[in-house]
Amino acid sequence: MLEIRTCAYMSKQDMFADLTSQTAALLGAERDPIANAANAAALIFHVLPDLNWAGFYILRGGELVLGPFQGKPACVRIPAGRGVCGAAVAQKEAILVEDVHAFPGHIACDAASRSELVVPLLRSGIPVGVIDLDSPVIGRFDADDRIGIEALAAVYLAASDPFPA
Repeated sequence: MLEIRTCAYMSKQDMFADLTSQTAALLGAERDPIANAANAAALIFHVLPDLNWAGFYILRGGELVLGPFQGKPACVRIPAGRGVCGAAVAQKEAILVEDVHAFPGHIACDAASRSELVVPLLRSGIPVGVIDLDSPVIGRFDADDRIGIEALAAVYLAASDPFPA
């Protein structure tokens, strides 16, 4: 059984090191990518402050399809290249948006979201999905968050088989 530790008293770097360690322990020997994404999304949502959505989108046939998440209901399909999630897939790099209303082409799945961090999931340099975090706070995410979620994405990918077709 995993006891979720909140990390409010730690530095952001230490918090992400702890979150990454908790994620590795939670995923353990499980290889199913959907089960692992569900547990990773729940852990992220409950550990990181000021989130209103945390989850995965899976790339299928040129579209990002909603995967496991925590938060309000979300957009089900996002074309690759559209919105913050689609841009992260197209650019094959993380995108941090301080104010989503200033991002051209932002797709508003939840009107309460004000900032967003999207980290692509890359297998051998090929995008297979994204981890998407939303916050109702403008400027919620910074470079430390990007680095921390990129490390968590690497743990997730190493612990999981490829998504089923």
